[in-house]
Amino acid sequence: MAPEIVKSTTGNAAAPVVGPSKHAYVTFLAGAGDYVKGVVGLAKGLRKVGTAFPLVVAILADVPVEHRRILVEQGCVLREIEAAFPCADADQNHAYVRNYFLFNYSSPLEGIFSFVEYERMIYMDADVQVFDNIDDLFELPSGYFYGVVDCVCEMSGDACPQKLRWPQELGPQPPFYLNGGMFVFEPDLTTYHDLIHTLTITPPTPFAEQDFLNMFFREKMKPISPEYNLLVAMLWRHPEAVGVEKAKVVHYCEAGSKPWRFTGEEENMEREDMKMLVSKWWDIYNDASLDFNVAQRLTKGLPLSREAARQVVVHYRSASSAA
Repeated sequence: MAPEIVKSTTGNAAAPVVGPSKHAYVTFLAGAGDYVKGVVGLAKGLRKVGTAFPLVVAILADVPVEHRRILVEQGCVLREIEAAFPCADADQNHAYVRNYFLFNYSSPLEGIFSFVEYERMIYMDADVQVFDNIDDLFELPSGYFYGVVDCVCEMSGDACPQKLRWPQELGPQPPFYLNGGMFVFEPDLTTYHDLIHTLTITPPTPFAEQDFLNMFFREKMKPISPEYNLLVAMLWRHPEAVGVEKAKVVHYCEAGSKPWRFTGEEENMEREDMKMLVSKWWDIYNDASLDFNVAQRLTKGLPLSREAARQVVVHYRSASSAA
């Protein structure tokens, strides 16, 4: 049976934040690679749609100082976390779908669920872009783990050949399978400690933390509309079921689709709808008017998180002292 989609009862509008924010967006960054461009693009995208809430970036210790400076100057709130891995007895060279998936366990398990200064957060991968305000998701009923089904065929109840197979070693199959690139959750220390403990006794599987989260939250998962996380592969897998013009959030998760690496040479990347979505991402990334500026935003009365403003002030004070 097809899952019932949970819909927000509020509109997109959000009031400017006054005082510390009880909600936030959060993403994850590791290493010195080019994913920092994705985070900058996400920060600017959230700014363009007028979100009332800050973007927190959970970073590992190997993120270089220069990349941290770039993110702070874009108004991001940085939180350093430690890496988390599956049980010690497991083969760490397990055949993940992509090699870097091993490090993806860190963001939800060793970090973001412990950010209890926020009542609710929306996690998004760094290869996600927001094209419409989604602050309404913060008003969904509490007590659940929300996300978008990984393949829209689950909306009709008829699985297609591309639908991911459930790893039998993780126990009973959940009623549907959510994509781990975007989800709505409530930070909680009890949940955080349970996640960490469960990870130590759980074998690794091909889709790493995505499989793990579906296992852990199988009793609390609720699906939301695909417009909140349009996986670009749906454009050619199920074109009849998706409307790119309605997408509020686009997930550039297929090989070759990362806008900052895009060449158009990989399979399906020659499509006009893919080129259009990549162009839209670059329009936001290159828009200097979307760069973070504390004074300018306060003057215009635009939403500004105090956490982000404080980090920018602290950063420049530290730089001045060093000089």
